[in-house]
Amino acid sequence: MHTNIDNYSQGFKERLERYADLVVGYGLNVQPGQLVNISSEVIHRAFVGLIVEAAYRRGASYVNVELVDPLHVRGRVLHSRSEYLGGLPAFFSAKFSEFVDVSAANLKILGPEYPDYLCDLDPVAVNDVRKATYVAAERFYSEGIGRSKVHWCVIAAATPAWGEKIFPGLQGRIAEEMLWGEIFKICRVDQSDCVERWREHDLRLKRRAERLTSLRIRELRFTGPGTDLTVGLSPKALFKGGVDRTPAGHEFEPNLPTEECFTTPDWRRTEGVVTATRPFYVNGRLIKDLVINFKNGLISGFSCSEGAATLESYLKSDEGANRLGEVALVGVDSPVFESGLTFQEILYDENAACHIAVGSAYKGCLHGGAEMSDDEYADLGCNSSSVHTDIMISNEEVDVQAVLEGGDSLDLLVRGRWVGEFSI
Repeated sequence: MHTNIDNYSQGFKERLERYADLVVGYGLNVQPGQLVNISSEVIHRAFVGLIVEAAYRRGASYVNVELVDPLHVRGRVLHSRSEYLGGLPAFFSAKFSEFVDVSAANLKILGPEYPDYLCDLDPVAVNDVRKATYVAAERFYSEGIGRSKVHWCVIAAATPAWGEKIFPGLQGRIAEEMLWGEIFKICRVDQSDCVERWREHDLRLKRRAERLTSLRIRELRFTGPGTDLTVGLSPKALFKGGVDRTPAGHEFEPNLPTEECFTTPDWRRTEGVVTATRPFYVNGRLIKDLVINFKNGLISGFSCSEGAATLESYLKSDEGANRLGEVALVGVDSPVFESGLTFQEILYDENAACHIAVGSAYKGCLHGGAEMSDDEYADLGCNSSSVHTDIMISNEEVDVQAVLEGGDSLDLLVRGRWVGEFSI
């Protein structure tokens, strides 16, 4: 935050403290004796302090905080020798491996101090830095995230510059406070019983996901302006929504907010054209007006009005970068959609619309996924990659149909809205 918390109203401080408690107690579900890791931009130092205090009150053994200054990242891309951009010191990998070994809790706080700090840099160099970070922490992503061996949660905190992006008529602290108000409302912390509200919401998502799984969907079809896309699913596809569970049985909420029911597709059976309904950032560059063509499961071409060079570099990161790793269903009843805002932050915008993700798949979204080998994943069309970026593909003009194993079709969303038994 750009100012001390004490400079805000009592009501604001109460909501912020409630948010911190929700993140630690419900999102991360910190356990007594657990190691907690928090990564954030330095601008959120004051808010991070509230989370640290809440984590220790929950019984955390140690809270490690990593505050990143995005200008230092920019400086590295601009001035480091190119041959050094693709590597990181060994302690980086060791740290993230330890998080897996000890079943740590890991919190990522989003919210940019400088939203466009990478947009004018060489997209290949920026992608080299991103890929090196992923490779160094690959075990953390594949086991800690993919197999839910860590308690992980991603949240957002407001900044003046981000607020100005969303509310272009406002500036500075006013824009930041408006954005905080939206975050509080969408995350339900504007209400004193926010944890109970989240538990009720989680049950709704769970019921919806269980029903989607039970249908044994063969294909999902998205149709709307500029979109006619078919996404094939494996017979072992498992829809998830709401809280996840570690092998030890501890529940945690990976995203706050969350409104999606998602699964892992068979990337080989993706066909058609899809138009993104919201812009999104890739490697610090906003991608606008994106249209993607898929053929035989691969991206055969794309067009966009901004960010083409950055997206092209991203999709060439590795063999799996131009394949699907996720498909998710979200209705227009989402509080993110109902806000009427485009947040230019995937954590929020993905919870406003159905989306697909290019790149790595969630292995836990396959029946028996925890016990599968890499070859078994590949045989099911479960994609592997160093990238994972959600692309929003629905609004109030997009329909979604399920094609079942027997060939029957069933409407899931009509004009963006859940229908029938799914409109719970």
